[in-house]
Amino acid sequence: MTQSKTKGEKNREDEIEAASNQTPKQPETSNGRVVGVDIGTSKIVFSEKKNGNIEFNSQRNAFISVDYSKFTEKILNQNKIKYHKINNSLIVFGDGAEIFANMLNTETRRPMRQGLLNPKESYSVEIIKKILNELVESSGGSDSKINFSIPDPPKGSETDIIYHETVLARHLTEKGYTSRSINEGLAVVFSELEDESFTGLGISAGGGMCNVCLAYLSVPLVSFSINKGGDYIDDATASVTGTINTRVRSIKENGFDLQKKPNNDIEDALHIYYDDLILSLVKALKESLVQTSTALKIDRPVPIVLSGGTAKVRGFKERFEHFLKTEEIPLDFSKVRIAEDPLYATAKGALIAAMNEN
Repeated sequence: MTQSKTKGEKNREDEIEAASNQTPKQPETSNGRVVGVDIGTSKIVFSEKKNGNIEFNSQRNAFISVDYSKFTEKILNQNKIKYHKINNSLIVFGDGAEIFANMLNTETRRPMRQGLLNPKESYSVEIIKKILNELVESSGGSDSKINFSIPDPPKGSETDIIYHETVLARHLTEKGYTSRSINEGLAVVFSELEDESFTGLGISAGGGMCNVCLAYLSVPLVSFSINKGGDYIDDATASVTGTINTRVRSIKENGFDLQKKPNNDIEDALHIYYDDLILSLVKALKESLVQTSTALKIDRPVPIVLSGGTAKVRGFKERFEHFLKTEEIPLDFSKVRIAEDPLYATAKGALIAAMNEN
């Protein structure tokens, strides 16, 4: 007995058929600026094409609050550290926040949590705008365009993404751009899979969450996210080892290798929680593909591209491949590889999408 297809599945099949008869469009010339922005939980990355090359700039998506004093304000200005004065506090944001946190042996605070604006931080919207202003210059060109990344909303957070997306779009529009959001996983596909006609699986493993998108000829077929990322690994490891997140991040970023035997309790915990995240990601992939019959109509094995700061650690690809073999995934994969530059893939993809839009 054959199952009847849902309206959504029929629409996706129509999209595949239409995409099969199209070729990717070439970027159109424009007198305005065209830029891409990856607005991630731990970093915001700006991208723009200049003189034939894509250039990037980034700031940590973090802040720290210190008591106001004229002396502290003078020191901040002398060291060109960005800050914002609110009442009797100096809010140090961006890369400078990490510097101050290390000096004070404390943790930075985040304007975003698990990919979305953090409702527990009263300054979240204000700080996000300040960081964006540092990276994105205002544009006077009437045809200037900006694409910015948004996550696929986790189950239960569908309404939160509406507020998140609208606040960001409104601010970027006020800076003189026609703004448009792009799914973070799809941005990875645009960035890394041009040679495969933008067909494959793009995975962005960031600080707040992991975003996944399966696309066929640039048409998104399946997208989802899981509420686990680098912050989950840091928080869990710090909790069970009695240390602080800053030390955990330092170990992760300085030679930690998932293929090597742990040397201490922190490395052992990192192994455990990386494996937990990767297995959760693979199981969620299997579940999403099983529920979407359209994906099964892809006529070729597809590549998987891993990107994001969490995927940058040594051995991540190998552990992902290991768990991929343990699950019966209803789709053939040709290869698994790390993005050319895992930290910049989403911003690059957002830019490419903006360059190709009418």
